[in-house]
Amino acid sequence: MLGVCYYPEHWNEEWWPEDARQMREIGIRYVRIGEFAWSRMEPEQGRYDWDWLDRAIEILAAEGLKIVLGTPTAAAPKWLVDLYPDVLPVGEDGKARLFGSRRHYTPASEQWLSETRRIVEVVAARYGRHPAVVGWQIDNEFGGDDTVLSYGPEDAAGFRNWLSQRYQSPQRLNEDWGNVFWSMEVNSFDEVIPPVGAVSETNPAARLDFWRYASDSLAEYCALQAAIIRKHSPDRFITHNFMGFFHNFDHFKLAESLDFCSWDSYPLGKVEHFPLPEAERVRWYNTSHPDFSAFHHDLYRGIRNDRFWIMEQQPGPVNWAHWNPAPANGMVRLWTWEAFAHGAEVVSYFRWRQLPYAQEQMHAGLQRPDRQPSPGGLEVAQVAREIEVMGDLPPVERAEVAIVLDYEASWITRIQPQGDDFNYKLLLHAWYEAARRLGVDVDVVAPGQSLAGYKLVLVPCLPIIDDRSLAAFKATTAHIIFGPRTGSKTTSHAVPWELPPGALQSLVSVKVSEVSSLRPGVSLSLTGSKASGVATHWAERLETDLPADLTYEDGSAAMVTQRNCSYLGAWIDGDFLRQIFADYLKAEGVAMIELPDHIRLRKRGALTFAFNYGPMPWTVPFGGILFQIGNEVVGPHDFACWVDG
Repeated sequence: MLGVCYYPEHWNEEWWPEDARQMREIGIRYVRIGEFAWSRMEPEQGRYDWDWLDRAIEILAAEGLKIVLGTPTAAAPKWLVDLYPDVLPVGEDGKARLFGSRRHYTPASEQWLSETRRIVEVVAARYGRHPAVVGWQIDNEFGGDDTVLSYGPEDAAGFRNWLSQRYQSPQRLNEDWGNVFWSMEVNSFDEVIPPVGAVSETNPAARLDFWRYASDSLAEYCALQAAIIRKHSPDRFITHNFMGFFHNFDHFKLAESLDFCSWDSYPLGKVEHFPLPEAERVRWYNTSHPDFSAFHHDLYRGIRNDRFWIMEQQPGPVNWAHWNPAPANGMVRLWTWEAFAHGAEVVSYFRWRQLPYAQEQMHAGLQRPDRQPSPGGLEVAQVAREIEVMGDLPPVERAEVAIVLDYEASWITRIQPQGDDFNYKLLLHAWYEAARRLGVDVDVVAPGQSLAGYKLVLVPCLPIIDDRSLAAFKATTAHIIFGPRTGSKTTSHAVPWELPPGALQSLVSVKVSEVSSLRPGVSLSLTGSKASGVATHWAERLETDLPADLTYEDGSAAMVTQRNCSYLGAWIDGDFLRQIFADYLKAEGVAMIELPDHIRLRKRGALTFAFNYGPMPWTVPFGGILFQIGNEVVGPHDFACWVDG
């Protein structure tokens, strides 16, 4: 089904009935409202104005539209900030991040938590049982605008409390952090300060714990709101709209209080923000990379209950990237169907109409400011007609390949990259892309999650191997490929005494004796009986008695295998990865097909979808199939869907 984000408070009330009617007519069924409207809900402390929102909900409901109501905590009103300035987050420079945008709060503030309880309580009590309100979105884009880490007095106090519960004594803290180095030892938790503002780099163990604390605080904040909503609004779903390529908190942990995840899909904006080579940015500038959206569909489907929504789908140019092109003709339709192919229940577009004022005035909507359909709006109407023809889609089945995403890996490799261009997101993306180029579906799983049923498990980088992860690896019959820096840290961000890969040595008899980070332009040749290529970014010297699958020029091992586990101690590119993955997929009996770099396949039950991100047509190479949408020639920026005949 289709949805849209709507802001009745932005528009002349006389337009609301016509807007609702047009939404229904083009196939919209869900409408998200309210997530930035605190100043209209409560213009002054304790004085509420619900009349406008009551009318908006009734008008939308009269057209049969189902409402997702947002809690308004992502944009505190000015009067609240003036009364309680300690709610503001504090940057690394020690200065408060002031009113004038959004996300200007820290969940460490007790006053902020009190204000949150109050506004969520009154909104949920008023609308929680309204028949048109079918679900809730908590807050908006947690952590957006770099707001996970805050360094004010409230945050410092919360951090100390978190540490006291984790370590119980300052002596244990000193030991685990290695505070004997540089005389960093403390005599009490009260002496601990956030790891920022020092003369040179701060203790990586302290930084990792501070990130854990901040992540836990957000998860607790989300759970606080969810508990209030469930009390007043039974039998309605609760979700949150996460973002793409955003790793600043543990999404798996935060989602525990949700019914399912949603995410905000901005494919073109992410091309500009992701560290792709410039030639790749140019190539995909108006389509996006074929694996950007797909990866996040698989991630958010897997995080919570095998369900997900797109809460905000890009419908045209955005306003916040370095460059903001219009999507190529057909891409809004393609992105929508790609989301459905990966299991999305609803695709909701941001926004109904382009707003002609304020910060996002250059952000497209389904309508232009003059209330006429935008190019994206016309494509959405086509999608709605196709949905009517297709009917209900079958459920998404478990893939045969899984990739492990670890948020702490992202934090650890940013805290201590050891090479300026070691980027966990880029490594993760390269492994996912390499598998998808072989035509296989991929599930994204958490560390320690059961791996039963998979045939190939990819672990691009998992620095900390905890007991749950090790048990999951030992229990699976799948072949597992571990990438560089796996098992390289203890839970306290130290090098294991037994050397990396630490606890993983019980599965693969190998030690990492030395690592080299490789500057741009430097590469090391790797050769093997079934694959060859070069290492860039990162190369590890392995000590092992196992035969080498890949070797460096000096004959030393770069990759080894023991039973169903392989350890790859180098960063290698996508072509090289595909050679390796294809060999193991073949051995595991997984059907695959090498795809052009602009074509991706996705199965949903008996349906197979093909998506063409490129400028040239692609001919489907399979016979005996029945097309549901499209035909055997998939045009540029188009897709096809078929079942086996």
